Amino acid sequence: MEQKEKDIDRNSTSDFEKAELDLLRNALKKSYTERFFVMTSLMKLDSMFRNAKISHQVYFKADKVS
Repeated sequence: MEQKEKDIDRNSTSDFEKAELDLLRNALKKSYTERFFVMTSLMKLDSMFRNAKISHQVYFKADKVS
């Protein structure tokens, strides 16, 4: 039983490593302009989220009249 669990863990980690390497290879295939556009869009999103302000308004039901 323990041997099967170890094999499953090894297989899943190797799958994750392979997927990560595939993502890195695909990213390296992109041109510098594509990388630049992706980075600038991420920077814009980051600044938007940093400046975001969450406000809460209390909700009153209009049909409750005393």
